[in-house]
Amino acid sequence: MRRHRAPTRVLTPDVKYNSELVARLINTIMKRGKKSTAQKIVYDAFNTIQLKKKDMEPLEVFLQALENVKPRLEVKSRRVGGATYQVPVEINPERQVAIGLRWITAYAKGRKGHSMMESLSSEILDAFDNTGSAFKKKEDTHKMAQANKAFAHYKW
Repeated sequence: MRRHRAPTRVLTPDVKYNSELVARLINTIMKRGKKSTAQKIVYDAFNTIQLKKKDMEPLEVFLQALENVKPRLEVKSRRVGGATYQVPVEINPERQVAIGLRWITAYAKGRKGHSMMESLSSEILDAFDNTGSAFKKKEDTHKMAQANKAFAHYKW
């Protein structure tokens, strides 16, 4: 059994939008401690979103995209008597946000042939429109949980 949980750190909101979620996005994009580079990528991507969605704030678009990508269920492996079952479990809200941000950044990085800024803005806009790789990943995760709901009684 685990002894204790690490204390949650207070995250300072980002400079431009004063949002903790944007700060978390910057931190998930950041590599090797280069925060200023990650900030430039995110803010440039938000500027691109501003140009493409003239009637909406880029922060609103990002928040709606994140809401569309956040998974509500996931499957966890549970070993029962020599057999391993994929048991669907609900995800707590903090983890939902973390997974959503991770998927958006991962699929943005996976888009080849464009700069990270262009890829990130495209992925956020796709997630906003309920299309794109991150949204598909959420749908696949939910389908997997739905398919394995017969094993839900193995929840622990």
